[in-house]
Amino acid sequence: MHKFTVLIVEDEKSICDFTSRALVSHGYRASCASTGKEALSLASSLCPDIILLDLGLPDLDGMEIIHTVRTWSGTPIIVISARTQEEDKVHALDAGADDYLTKPFGIPELLARIRTSLRHSNKINGSNGLPPHPYRAKGLEIDFLKRSIAVNGQAIHLTPIEYKIVAFLAQNSGKVMTYSAVMNNVWGPYSESDNKILRVNMANIRRKLERNPAQPVYIFTEVGVGYRMADDEENL
Repeated sequence: MHKFTVLIVEDEKSICDFTSRALVSHGYRASCASTGKEALSLASSLCPDIILLDLGLPDLDGMEIIHTVRTWSGTPIIVISARTQEEDKVHALDAGADDYLTKPFGIPELLARIRTSLRHSNKINGSNGLPPHPYRAKGLEIDFLKRSIAVNGQAIHLTPIEYKIVAFLAQNSGKVMTYSAVMNNVWGPYSESDNKILRVNMANIRRKLERNPAQPVYIFTEVGVGYRMADDEENL
């Protein structure tokens, strides 16, 4: 069985060692880099399956590493950082990171984020570019071929725009999708930078999908960053 290789880019040796041991105990291969230059060298020579990246490195800013890796590789990148500012998360995700985890973090959550990112990087789509099976989570089912949505077997009517938003989030379930990523996908690259129209549509979507819109179980808000759809149960 192929073991996934994880490149841990972290200048604090104790964190790197702890994370590495935890990953190895769960069946991953782990390599560590403590500088940006070492990280770029290992990223090109090791061809890891996923990169865990701390933004605060002694020689290069982590954002530079994201931009550089993205010029030649689609390897999933999960940013793990003590930076808690929303703009840091947005910039990292928009630059090409797949996910963002704030320190301190728990190993179960890290493992879940890794599984989600690996699943998306290895997802096999049908010949029409759509996922090969419907999305299912907590009674919600989305059939991408029929463009239909049901909750506990009850058909839900969404407008075309609302459907595009939900389908995009479902196809990226488990991942944080920034407001700009959703807007670019739904309204195109020249959409307004103000996300008010997205928030209005999301409020309508939640009224239709959620039993209690104030406590959503399907689409979660990452405040100031974007939205995350509950993970597809078929991939858990």
